[in-house]
Amino acid sequence: MPTLASHRKSRTRTGVRANTPAVGFTTAALASVTLLSTQSATAAPSEPNPSVEEVQKKVDDLYRQAGTATQQYNKAKEATDTQRKSVDRVLDDVAKSADKVNEARRALGTYAAAQYRAGAVGPTAALMFADSPESYFEQTQLMDRLTDRQQGAVEDFQKEQRSAAKKRATATKSLETLTESQTSLKAGKQKVQDKLAAARSLLSELTAEEKARLAALELKKEQEARRKAEAKAEEEAAERKRQEEARQKEQPPATGGGTGTGTGTGTGSGATDGTYAAKAEKVLAFARAQIGKPYVWGATGPSSYDCSGLTAAAWKAAGVQLPRTTWDQVKVGKRVATADLLPGDLVFFYDDISHVGIYKGDGKMIHAPKPGANVREESIYYMPIYGSVRPA
Repeated sequence: MPTLASHRKSRTRTGVRANTPAVGFTTAALASVTLLSTQSATAAPSEPNPSVEEVQKKVDDLYRQAGTATQQYNKAKEATDTQRKSVDRVLDDVAKSADKVNEARRALGTYAAAQYRAGAVGPTAALMFADSPESYFEQTQLMDRLTDRQQGAVEDFQKEQRSAAKKRATATKSLETLTESQTSLKAGKQKVQDKLAAARSLLSELTAEEKARLAALELKKEQEARRKAEAKAEEEAAERKRQEEARQKEQPPATGGGTGTGTGTGTGSGATDGTYAAKAEKVLAFARAQIGKPYVWGATGPSSYDCSGLTAAAWKAAGVQLPRTTWDQVKVGKRVATADLLPGDLVFFYDDISHVGIYKGDGKMIHAPKPGANVREESIYYMPIYGSVRPA
């Protein structure tokens, strides 16, 4: 076939030759279209958009994970702050030790200068120039004492040097540990921010209609939690009434002083303890005053709080110092059943104990919910309950 092609006349009209750029581009374009068509035919179908219910579940889970990461951050920050104070103390010791070394060095210099001046004159010359033999021997004894003191100064200097070296080594190790903790703290902070950013991204992709549906789902969830709280309040009121009637039957009317119904909702012993009730009232008064302030992870007030920051600040107002994290707060005081909750008790949520609120009675609590929300009053049944404690 190539031989036949060599006898063909070349075209002189305005046609485009096969090796021109235009034809090359067209060929490439056709090849691309063919390739894309082939890829389109074999490519896996794209993932369907998640439903509003799936988005809600994912967002709730991300917020819960952020809550857990926040507690990890709080614990790491608390440890880092403690380490920083320890490092500051060690550095102070190093500075003091350096001062002692310098002082010992100055003492050595004084003795060395005195020895040099004495050594400049030999014993024979010293005896010849002395006012009397007695003064020579007195000077010799003085130099012997100076030598003894110099030896002591050398030993002191060496001791201070060893102490300073040991403290410098301790300071170096402490600084390394602090640096590692700060790196871990930074990573924990980034972890929280990543979870929150992922949640915001999911919400931002929703259409207006989907956002409305999501709001409706949240409202339904809140209404269900409210119904549970109302049922709990009715149950508690009925139990208090039953207990009051039982006490009235057991006690003769002539005994005088009222028995009272207490401010609590629980049925356990000590439910009307006046000391605890007084502290709880201070706790709740503080918590109510924070309603409307924003949740900010890692915050302890006074303008914003995370969940455990609010509970710690509220109980501090009642004179009780609580640990920083939910994981440590749950270990304080004594555990109480949900049925025995009193105002002021702390209610913890989720299996990982990543959230906490302050019980106020009637199945409700005051808490700092999550990023984007403010401190508010809400049903304790809005989230799965892990357990509760009475801090004091």
